[in-house]
Amino acid sequence: RIDGIDIADIPLADLRSVLSYVPQRSFLFEQSVSGNIAFGDASLSDRDIERAARIAQADSFVRDLSEGYGTLLTEGGGSVSGGQRQRLAIARALARDARIYLFDDSFSALDSKTDARLRAALKKELAGKTVIIVAQRISTIMDADRIVVLDEGGVVGCGSHDELMDACSVYRQIALSQLSFDELGTSAADVRCEAESLHKGGVSIAQ
Repeated sequence: RIDGIDIADIPLADLRSVLSYVPQRSFLFEQSVSGNIAFGDASLSDRDIERAARIAQADSFVRDLSEGYGTLLTEGGGSVSGGQRQRLAIARALARDARIYLFDDSFSALDSKTDARLRAALKKELAGKTVIIVAQRISTIMDADRIVVLDEGGVVGCGSHDELMDACSVYRQIALSQLSFDELGTSAADVRCEAESLHKGGVSIAQ
C-alpha cells in the first residue's frame, strides 16, 4: 500500500512515477556511463548524474576510467566489475527524484566499507523518502527503522535491530553468524549465551 492505497489499484504509470527500483541483477546498456545513469530521463544534467554517482560511491572509479563519464560500456556491463556495475545501477535509481526507493539485494557485491559509506550517504541524501532494502547481510539493514525477517517464505519477525535481537531467534542466529559481539551493539551477556548455544549446535560464530 502507498498512502493507504493498494498498489493493485494504482495505475501502473502512476506507480512507476513514484518508485525507483534497483533489481538484484543489475544491467547496463551499451552506451556511456552518463547515458547509463541517465537512462530513461533525458532531462538530467551532468551535475545530476555526477551527484547520483557520488551518493552511489561510483564517482571515484568512474573518473579513473579512460574517458570518465563518457566511457562507453559494453552491453550487460562486462567491462566493469560486479561491484562497480551495482553502483552504477544504484546511481541510475538515485538520479530519479522518487518518493520510494527499492533496493532488491543490490548491495551484495559491495565490500563492507563501500556498503557502509553508501548507507550513510543514502540516510543523508534520502531523508524524508521511503527506502526499502532487501538484503541477506545483517550489517546492511541493522540501522533500518523497521526490519522484516523472512524464513521459508513467511514473516517470522518485525521490529528494530535491538527488538529482533531480543525477540526473534531466526534474526538473532543470522546476526550471530555474521557479526562480532561489538558490531551487534547489544547486551554482550545475552549475545554470548546465544553464541554458546549455537556453538554447541555446530554453527560457526564470528568473534
